[in-house]
Amino acid sequence: MTKKLDLALYALSAVFALVTALTSTLLPHRAWGAVAAGGYLAAALLVYLVQRRDLLAWATWGAVALLPLVIQAVQRAGGRTDRAQEEVLVVEHMGESLLRSGTPYLSRTEIAAIPLDERLLGYRPYQPGMSVFGVPRALAGDHWFTDARIWFAIATVVTLGAAVTLLRSLPNPAVIRAPRTFLAWIRPAAPVGPASAPDPDRPSSEPLVVSPVSPALVRAVQAATVLPVTALTLATGGDDIPVLALCLLALALAATGRPGWSGTAVGAAAACKLFALPVVAVLIVYSVVTGTWRRFLPGAVGLPLLALLPPLLVDADALIENVLRFPMGHGLVTSPAQSPFPGYLIAQSLPAGRYIASGLLILAAAVIGFLLLRRPPRTATSAALFCGYGLLTAILLMPTTRFGYLLYPAALLLFAPALSKDTGSSAPRHDTALYRH
Repeated sequence: MTKKLDLALYALSAVFALVTALTSTLLPHRAWGAVAAGGYLAAALLVYLVQRRDLLAWATWGAVALLPLVIQAVQRAGGRTDRAQEEVLVVEHMGESLLRSGTPYLSRTEIAAIPLDERLLGYRPYQPGMSVFGVPRALAGDHWFTDARIWFAIATVVTLGAAVTLLRSLPNPAVIRAPRTFLAWIRPAAPVGPASAPDPDRPSSEPLVVSPVSPALVRAVQAATVLPVTALTLATGGDDIPVLALCLLALALAATGRPGWSGTAVGAAAACKLFALPVVAVLIVYSVVTGTWRRFLPGAVGLPLLALLPPLLVDADALIENVLRFPMGHGLVTSPAQSPFPGYLIAQSLPAGRYIASGLLILAAAVIGFLLLRRPPRTATSAALFCGYGLLTAILLMPTTRFGYLLYPAALLLFAPALSKDTGSSAPRHDTALYRH
């Protein structure tokens, strides 16, 4: 059955890439499709010939994401101006501004001075940490290897490789008999189970033992790498992929009893993009439930705050203009992010539609927050499902959103089963979490 699903995935992805190459109005997307279609087709033909599904997934990722990325980066360095999405330029401009002025953001006055048809590129609606990926081009000039997407890819390869290695290690987690409600978290219950079970506050000092890749983990790798929405995003824009990879790594670290490093990983993600904040919130609840919050919080909260400090000291209003006013529709120009999801359709078609959509989004957030506190996640799997469904709800209800943002819930939901090899031994029988794996 798994082979049939792999065949369907690669074959349908080949069709998607071919249609993109022939019909997309975005030239970077067309260039991606022309290369990726062949990679997906080759993977479909090799499904029954290659026994290691995980190796085929990694090789396919190289053919459908990394290879098109390098080709576009080389062509762009050679003078092609249609080989990168605007996100790449924005991130590289952030790196230049950071080195020049100490903040990656332009003030409202500076943005107003930009010609109207170029003013959109003056906005940098990302967290300060994203500017790190633009620093190589600011330092070394216009080369294919200084393209921000190259550094997105390097960070993603390292991060995903670490997450997969962790999840292949033989688990030996302590079982936490977590309280049922938020009020009971003040006194977390002690771990129960074998006397030799390790303290979840302390990473095991035993050697990392790697086991064969499970079907669930292979599917998780495919979701984070070869799905067209992720491969296309990395090759043409790229900024969401390392953020997603860091979130997945944070969940893998949480699942294997490394709360301190989990906080560092998700904190780094939140220092780059606001989309990681829901994952931070869920993992904070998870860390309180499991009694590991003292190790988790410094990285998860400290890194985003530390990243904000220089822009706040240099020009706080520029930070607010880029990170808050512009995404909320109060900038000098409006975001072009428009996908026909319910929130966007309501905002565009009903009187006071934007307020209605925003109200629905706030209501959904309140409901999810209530459920998160009433039935908190007691396993990393439950935490991943909360993150996935929560982000999916937010994306569908946001008045301004992009189709590509679906890569977050898709990867998180397919990653969740890989976070627990044996649910029966890793969660208490009375677990009443909202999403039980």
